[in-house]
Amino acid sequence: MAHIGSKGWYVKKLKNEFSVSRIEGKKIETLKTHILHNHYYYLAEKNTKTD
Repeated sequence: MAHIGSKGWYVKKLKNEFSVSRIEGKKIETLKTHILHNHYYYLAEKNTKTD
């Protein structure tokens, strides 16, 4: 289990909850944590607005 808020946690959440494997053509495993954090919360906010 990855620590909440770690890079591994964001990678796991993006893959499982949003089926994201790439952002702007780059694998999410190669991106920095702050980019994953921003993208995760962008998708989470977008998802809650449509519900």
